[in-house]
Amino acid sequence: MAGLLTRLRSWSSLLAAHPARAVVVAFAVVVLGGAVLLTLPVAAEDGSATAFVTALFTSTSAVCVTGLAVVDTGTYWSGFGEGVILALIQVGGFGIMTMASLLALLVSGRLRLRLQLTAQAETKSLGIGDVRRVLIGVAGTTLIVELAVSAVLALRFRFGYGNGFGEAAYLGYFHAVSAFNNAGFGLHADNLTRYAQDAWVTLPIAAAVILGGIGFPVMLELLRHRNRRRTTGRRNWTLHTRLTLIMTAVLLVTGTVLTCLLEWTNAATLGPQGVAHKILNGFFHSAVSRTAGFNSLDIGALHASTLLMTCVLMFIGGGSAGTAGGIKVTTFAVLFAAIVAEVRGESHSVVLGRRLAPQVLRQALTVALLGIGLVIASTLALLTLTEERLETVLFEVVSAFATVGLSTGITADLPTTGQLLLIALMFVGRLGPITLVSALALRERTRRYELPEERPVIG
Repeated sequence: MAGLLTRLRSWSSLLAAHPARAVVVAFAVVVLGGAVLLTLPVAAEDGSATAFVTALFTSTSAVCVTGLAVVDTGTYWSGFGEGVILALIQVGGFGIMTMASLLALLVSGRLRLRLQLTAQAETKSLGIGDVRRVLIGVAGTTLIVELAVSAVLALRFRFGYGNGFGEAAYLGYFHAVSAFNNAGFGLHADNLTRYAQDAWVTLPIAAAVILGGIGFPVMLELLRHRNRRRTTGRRNWTLHTRLTLIMTAVLLVTGTVLTCLLEWTNAATLGPQGVAHKILNGFFHSAVSRTAGFNSLDIGALHASTLLMTCVLMFIGGGSAGTAGGIKVTTFAVLFAAIVAEVRGESHSVVLGRRLAPQVLRQALTVALLGIGLVIASTLALLTLTEERLETVLFEVVSAFATVGLSTGITADLPTTGQLLLIALMFVGRLGPITLVSALALRERTRRYELPEERPVIG
C-alpha cells in the first residue's frame, strides 16, 4: 500500500511539473469515462449494451469535438446517450483543465498556482495573472453564444417546421452546443441536408462554428478592445488576432468560391439549386470544412476535386486555443510568410509590420510536418485495411486528424483496426502534436554548448 501511495505521489508530481501531461491524461480519462457510460444499456435506444469500440469511438469523437460517427446519433442513442454525448462535447470544447480551473474558481474564489499553470497550458493565455479573467470570459462567451444560437434555432424549428416547444428547444440547444464547440454532431440521419435551403438554420450554425473556431483569445480580445475603441477610437489588436481574422476571412471566401465553381453543375449537390442557395451552401460548406462536421451537401457525392480542396481546408483548420482542429490558420500564415521571405532573399519573416521570432517558425514547421506525416502514414495504413478509393480514405483521415467530422460515409464500414486508428488520430488532433510530444517527453534537455555551423545543399 505504501508503495502504491508513493507511486501515485510521484505521478502527481510529474503531472504538476509539466501541465501538458495533465491535459493529455485528463482528456484520456474523460474519453474512457464517456465510453463506459455509452456502453450501458440505458444509453442505447433499443436497451442493449453497446460494443466498447463503438462507445469509445463516439466518446473520443465527442470529447475531441470531431463529429465522426459509426452509428447514427439521433436513432441509435437514447435520450441518456445523447445527453452523455452533449456533455462530452461541452467538456471537450471548453477544455478539461479549463473546466476544472473554473470549478475551483467558483468554489474557493481563487485559483491555486498549480491550477493556474494547468489552465494556462490549455487556454494558451499569456500570463498566470490572466487565467482568472480568461476563464470567466470563456465561460461567459460560451454561455451567451450557445443560448443565442439555440434560441434562434428553436424558434425556427418550432414555427418553421412545426416541432413541439420541448422538441424544438432540445434540437436548437443540441445543435447550438455542437456548432459552437465545432463538434458537428447532428440529430438527423442526413445531418443538415434537409435544411440546405433554409438560411435561418444554416447561417446561425455557421456563425456559431466560426466564432468557436477563431479561438477564445481572439474573441476575448475583440470584446476587450471594443470598449477601448469607444474611448480612443483605435484598434490595438495583437498580431495573433489580426492574423486569425484575416486568414479566417480569406479562407472563408476562397472555400466558398471554389466550392461553387467545382460543384455548380453537379446534379447531386449544387446543380438543382438556385443561385442564392448555391452561394449559401457554398459558404456553409466552406465554414464547416475547416472546423465542424455539419454538412448541408452530400459529401459522398462531391467531385474528387472538391474533396481535395476540402482536405486542404480541413488540414489548415481554424484559430488557436479554440474548438477548431487542424494545424491552425496562424501556423499556415507563418509558413507562408517564411516562404515569401525566402523568395525575396530577406533574413527575417515579416507579417503585418511585425518580425517573427525564429522559434515561431520552428514551431510552425514542427506542427505542419508532424501533421503531414501522421496523415500520410495513417492514409497508407488505412488503405491496407480497406478497398476504398484513395480520395475517400484521405478525406476520412484528414477529417479525423483535423477534428472536423465530415465523412464520405465509409467510417461505419471500416474494420475495427481502422476505427481504432481514427480514434488515435482524433485524440492526437485535438491535443495538438506539440502538446502531445511535450507530454510524452521524459524531460527537457538544454544544450550547454554550440556546434560548428554548416549549410547543406537544399533543393
